[in-house]
Amino acid sequence: MRHTIRAAALACLLVAGAACSTDEGLASGASTSGAAGSGTISVVTTTTQLTDFAREIGGSRVKVYGVLQANVDPHDYEPSPADIAALAKADVIVRNGIGLEGWFDATIKAASPKGQVVDASDGIEVRRGDEAEEPEGDPHIWHNPQNVVVMVTKMAAAMERANPGAAAEIQRNLATYKDKLTALDNDIKGQVDQLSNKKVVTNHDAFGYYIERYGLEFVGSIIPSFDTSAELSATQIAEVVATIRSTGTKAVFSESSLPPKTAEAIGREAGVKVVAGEDALYGDTLGPAGSDGDTYIKMLEHNTKVIVGNLR
Repeated sequence: MRHTIRAAALACLLVAGAACSTDEGLASGASTSGAAGSGTISVVTTTTQLTDFAREIGGSRVKVYGVLQANVDPHDYEPSPADIAALAKADVIVRNGIGLEGWFDATIKAASPKGQVVDASDGIEVRRGDEAEEPEGDPHIWHNPQNVVVMVTKMAAAMERANPGAAAEIQRNLATYKDKLTALDNDIKGQVDQLSNKKVVTNHDAFGYYIERYGLEFVGSIIPSFDTSAELSATQIAEVVATIRSTGTKAVFSESSLPPKTAEAIGREAGVKVVAGEDALYGDTLGPAGSDGDTYIKMLEHNTKVIVGNLR
C-alpha cells in the first residue's frame, strides 16, 4: 500500500520530469544514439546488480544507465528527472521485479518508453513470504547464482533483439559469464559445506535464496520482512534474542546499506558478535567502486568469506 500511494504521487510529479532536457540524461550516462545509430544499445537497469550484469553481457555494445547507485536502498528509491529521461530513450529497460521497485510502474508511465521492458525475474521460482504483507514473494533473487544465469540469459536475448548485429559478441560474453557463475556457485558450496554451525541471523530477510541454495539455517532477521521499511516490535526483538541464545547462533550479520544500530543492540542483549562495518554483508545493493562488493561476483565472494569466517 505504501508503494502504491507513492507511485500515484510520482505519476503526477514525474510527467513534467519526462520533458527535461536530454543533456540531464546524458550527464548520468544515458545513450541517445540507440541501436539503429552507432550500433550501441542503450540499456537502463533498475538495480546495481542488473547494471553489473548488463555491462558484463553487453560489453562494448551497450551503454548502461543504472538508476540505483551503490548503497542506495531499492525499496524506497524515488526516481529523478534524469531517470525519466533515460527510460524514455532506452532500447532495453531491465527491472528486477517481484515488487522490489515499488516506484517502477508510475515511473514507466511517466517516461512512456519505446524500448523493451524486461522483467529479469520471469522464469525464476520465487520464495514465498507472508501472503498478506508480501504477496509477490521474495525479490532478492540474485543471491543464488543459478537464478542469475536465468536473468542474464533473458537480458542477452533482449539486447540481441535491440541490435541483432551485436548477437555474436553478446553470446560470447554470456557464455564467459555463465562459466564464472558456475565456478562461483561451486566455490561457495564447497566453503559452506565445511561448516558445522550454519545458523544465520541477518539485518533483514534478504538472503533466503543464498541460505536455501547453500544449506544454511535461517534463525531470524532483525527486520522481519523482505522490505527494509518494516519495523520490529519489542516482542519480536525479545523473541529474536531468545532464539539466538537457544540455538547457539554465533553472529548477527548487518548489511552495508542499512544502519547497524538495532542489530548491535540485539547482539549485545544476546551476547553474540555483530558483524558490521567493512565486514557487513552486501544485501540489496552492490558496494561503491573499489569496495569488496563493487561487482556481483565480488559481492558474493565477500559475503561468503564473512559468513564462513564468522561461523567457522
